[in-house]
Amino acid sequence: MSSIPTCDNVTALILTRNEEPNIGRTLGQLSWIVRIVVVDSFSSDRTVEIAENFPNTEVVQREFDNHTNQWNFGLMETGIDTEWVLSLDADYFLPEEVGGEISRILQGGSHTDGYRLHFHYAIEGKPIRSGIYPPVIALFRKSKGRYEQDGHTQKLKLNGKIEDLKHRALHDDRKSMKRWLQSQYHYALLEAEKLSKTERTDLTQPDKLRLKRKWAPLLVWIYCIFWRSGWRDGPAGWKYAFQRMIAETLLQYCLIEKKSE
Repeated sequence: MSSIPTCDNVTALILTRNEEPNIGRTLGQLSWIVRIVVVDSFSSDRTVEIAENFPNTEVVQREFDNHTNQWNFGLMETGIDTEWVLSLDADYFLPEEVGGEISRILQGGSHTDGYRLHFHYAIEGKPIRSGIYPPVIALFRKSKGRYEQDGHTQKLKLNGKIEDLKHRALHDDRKSMKRWLQSQYHYALLEAEKLSKTERTDLTQPDKLRLKRKWAPLLVWIYCIFWRSGWRDGPAGWKYAFQRMIAETLLQYCLIEKKSE
């Protein structure tokens, strides 16, 4: 039983598609939220069944077209009428200290419009020091935020003041390697499209390196293992480094394909 006070001025919003290995663990940490909306892309596994077992969770299904439309549908078309929204991926695990911090913010009359959530990356439940998952704006006033497409994913455009949450969540995806590879190839296609169409002056330094350096996959492996001391994480650190190298290799492959079109 959670010790976090119940919050009725925030709605949790989660997107799912075949998240059976993750969704129960994520929802189990959100019992202090009165209403959770799960926008499901017609999962073929037990995702919906698991989500509906949580009394504070409502499942709405929508055919997936892109992440931006899916998130904005969740925001605008599912009857969210609370001042605050907590948007989470199905593999985000919020420890008690994160929930407690959010609860205190919601009860304290915050003048901030959005809060960034930082992460410890986890491999099969083990947090690693070498993870490079970026922070995201997870808690925000509904009236201030809308989603925009950004390469393979989406970003929240927030009109207002943003601060960082002090405590970190876990990014802990337990899906199979097959699912991971399928997702990474899809993401690489979208990211290559974005990089090839964006003006170079608008690209970040890492993205500029991706366009110029075909040995970026090896660099990211070295970065994870040595610069971020992934070798000290044991098998989980090595697995993560190889995952990042594979993801970068797929992106380079898609960039080469784009140039040959």
